[in-house]
Amino acid sequence: MIDTPEALEAYLPVLRAAPWVAVDTEADSLHAYPEKLCLIQVSTPTGDRLIDPLAGLDLRPLLEALAGHDLIMHGADYDLRLLWRAGRFVPSAVFDTMLAARLLGERNFSLSALLERFLGVRLDKSMQKADWSRRPLTPRMEAYARNDTRHLKPLADRLREELVARGRLAWHEEACRRLVQECTCDPEMDPDQVWRVKGSHLLTRRGLAVLRELWHWREAEARASNRPPFFVLPHETLSRIAAAAVDGQDYLTLLPQKFSARRRAGLKEAVARGLAVPPEQWPELRRGTGRRLTETEQARLEELERRRNARAQELGLEPSLIAPRGVLVELARDWEGCAPRLMRWQRELLQD
Repeated sequence: MIDTPEALEAYLPVLRAAPWVAVDTEADSLHAYPEKLCLIQVSTPTGDRLIDPLAGLDLRPLLEALAGHDLIMHGADYDLRLLWRAGRFVPSAVFDTMLAARLLGERNFSLSALLERFLGVRLDKSMQKADWSRRPLTPRMEAYARNDTRHLKPLADRLREELVARGRLAWHEEACRRLVQECTCDPEMDPDQVWRVKGSHLLTRRGLAVLRELWHWREAEARASNRPPFFVLPHETLSRIAAAAVDGQDYLTLLPQKFSARRRAGLKEAVARGLAVPPEQWPELRRGTGRRLTETEQARLEELERRRNARAQELGLEPSLIAPRGVLVELARDWEGCAPRLMRWQRELLQD
C-alpha cells in the first residue's frame, strides 16, 4: 500500500515510464454519505500497486502521471467521476473493457464473467460490498482490489483483437471518447428534480410539497450520520408518507420499528412544513408533459425501431446500445436536430 508521500514519489517514475497502465478505484458509497474515494488500484508491467487517498496524500502528481497514459479500465464511468471529483482528472484516452465487450455482443459483461470467458481466470467477488474506508485493509480486501486491475491488460488485448476482426474498433474508440467527455465535468443538478424520487409521479401537487420537505430532511439526516440516504428511509417510503399525510392518514405506521424518537420528531416537523406550504408554492406535476407523436412521426418511429432491431440482430448487439427507445422518439420528431447527438457509428447503423 502506498500511503506516504515518500512511497508515492518513489513510484511516480515507474508509473510515468510504463508502456501501459490499468486503473480502478474503490469508494464507500454503501457505507458513508457523501461517498469518498478510498482506494486507487494501478497495474503496470512492474506489478500492482494500491494507493491510499485517505492517507492525506497529494494526489496531483499521481493524477498527472496517469493523465499521460491511455488507461485500461472496466466500466470506467463511475471511476472517472470519482477521479474528476478528487482532482479534476481527465485521461488522455481510455480503453474500457466493458464497453468493448458490449460492442462485441457479450450479454454478461461483468469483469468476473469476461475474465472467466476470455482468460479462464476466476475472481473472488466476496469483497464487492466491503467498506473501503476501513484501515488497515484485510488481506482478502487487498487481493480483491489488486485483481480488479491485474488482468485488465491481457483482457483488453483479447477484446481489441476481436474488435479489429469485426471492424468495430473505431466504434469503441468513439464510445470511449464520449465516455470521457461525459464523466469529466460537473453534472448539472436541477433543484426541482433531485427530490422527485421513486413514487413521486403518483402524488398530487400538495403531496409533492410534503415529499420535497421530507427529502431535504432525509438529506440532512444522512449527512449528519454519514450514512447513505436509503439507510435513513427508502425512496418509496418517503413517497408513501407524503401521500398518507395529505390524505390525513397515520403516516407514522410506515416508519421502521427502530426509528429513533429524535428522527420521528424531525420527520413530523418536515411533514408539517410540507402541509403548510401555500398552494401557489406547490411543485408542478411532471407527468404527461411530452406531446403525442403525429401520425407521420409515429410511422417514422416504427421504421427507426424496425431498422435498429434488424441491425442489432444482424450484429448480435443489444438494440439499446445502438439507440434506446427514448432516443428513437426524439429522432422521429426531429432527426436533423437530434442525430448529431448520436455517435457516428450509431447514426450510420440507423440510416438507410
